[in-house]
Amino acid sequence: MSELPRLIHAEKANYPIALLCRVLRVARSSCYAWCEGKAARRRRQAADDALAHEITVLHLASRRTYGVPCIHAELRRLGRRVNRKRIARVMRERDIRDVTRRKHRSLTRPDKKAKPAPDLIGRDFHADTPGTQTGRRHHLPAHRRGLALPRLPAGPGHPRGSRLCHG
Repeated sequence: MSELPRLIHAEKANYPIALLCRVLRVARSSCYAWCEGKAARRRRQAADDALAHEITVLHLASRRTYGVPCIHAELRRLGRRVNRKRIARVMRERDIRDVTRRKHRSLTRPDKKAKPAPDLIGRDFHADTPGTQTGRRHHLPAHRRGLALPRLPAGPGHPRGSRLCHG
């Protein structure tokens, strides 16, 4: 297909384009699109080069830490409306990359042989029957959903036994 439009483009000074397209059985629109395509590709390449220069300036100003989202946001702040995918393509083609964050490594490793710390406040985790160690829950209406509040252990022996209910 690329040879026929070249031939038509070379012979258009001698013959009308419509006649050449009819004889060579090529759609006239595709011939015009091919001729216009070169100029459009050149214009697009020039625009991409200008955009790449702006991206490089912003990238170096950020000490090479800005990636596509930050470059896009910065260009928007400067009044340049450019598609994010176009910025990504231009950066990819010119090998402009941000600094990647390192994976988090845990440096502290627990000693598996160490015995647990002693319980200095004397918490009692043993329950004789199910439900005796847990407090009751109180539900308050909160915008069509119930809001559950855990209650402190109940009973007369507890200093803050039933304050949640009775105010």
